[in-house]
Amino acid sequence: MEDVVSQWRGRRVFLTGHTGFKGSWLALWLARRGAQIRGYALAPPTEPNLFTAASVATVLDDIRGDIRDYASLESSMTEFAPEVVFHLAAQPIVRRSYADPLGTYSTNVMGTANVLEAVRKTSSVRVVVCVSTDKCYQNQEWVWPYRETDILGGFDPYSSSKACAEMVCSAYRSSFFPVDRIDEHRVALATARAGNVVGGGDWSEDRLIPDLIRGFQTGQPVLIRQPTAIRPWQHVLDPLNGYILLAEKLLDAPSQFCSSFNFGPNNEDAWPVERIATKLAEMWGAGATWTRDSVPGVHEHHSLTLDTSKARKQLGWQPRLRIEANLEWTMKWYRDWQQGADMNQNTLAQIARFEQLEP
Repeated sequence: MEDVVSQWRGRRVFLTGHTGFKGSWLALWLARRGAQIRGYALAPPTEPNLFTAASVATVLDDIRGDIRDYASLESSMTEFAPEVVFHLAAQPIVRRSYADPLGTYSTNVMGTANVLEAVRKTSSVRVVVCVSTDKCYQNQEWVWPYRETDILGGFDPYSSSKACAEMVCSAYRSSFFPVDRIDEHRVALATARAGNVVGGGDWSEDRLIPDLIRGFQTGQPVLIRQPTAIRPWQHVLDPLNGYILLAEKLLDAPSQFCSSFNFGPNNEDAWPVERIATKLAEMWGAGATWTRDSVPGVHEHHSLTLDTSKARKQLGWQPRLRIEANLEWTMKWYRDWQQGADMNQNTLAQIARFEQLEP
């Protein structure tokens, strides 16, 4: 633990999206390792939310702002003078992207361009990790996991917007942060692709675990839209571990890791939705159950898994939590929250426990 703490102690980190689910977990983890963090984001997107429940504001400089507001974003970044930038701020909900496609593209595409342009104006930045999604790939509904070299695309506005964000990153890397001139501009830029993360403190709309938790609490059967859909479920700490490791590699050897990396679970942990729902209902008890939603929803792909060979080989990353343990940790977090536990200490305890796991 001392080695990883020393890598981050005193390091200045600018984190967009720190009030969101993944951003809150990442902020607590980086602060635990000694980083000085400025968060830049809108207010927490739900009530309740992890940012408030786990007292994340106590570990960073909490700046409220919209990544679509370039002047505010640039001012906040240049004034803080970070060495590392993690870009997590996004509109992350597929169904919301149908209701507000323009807002989704504005946030996910132009927001990413704004972050990278602000990086260009901030001479202190050395590393940028832009967090993407598994849905950035052009889904072929095939049986093979997607690799970083596969075609990008998207059926729905959200998926399409994240593919566009990946292309923005690629264009900025080629045009302004080329690897062969890194000694001049000194900025190492990479993207990290992951999806279907679960864990305590997620109350987002139209996500399986939060929907199940809300339904179980009411005692009514939970409506499930696509029970046979297969997704790469992983605990939030597994991809976050990948993001942190990627940033460390970029700091140590900036010219070697300026590309895209997939972070996902072992293949056997890519369960269908119905298996997840049934398992969680059993764990919850008290007659918890689910049923298929008869109302047709928006288009959703049936199968999506990721090939993580590149991250495993080049970064030395591996997932640490198998799906059963993942669900147990998640349910314990919500149970403790329901019982009024100190969720800052509870969340930090799960991070500490995760760090002790063997990959």
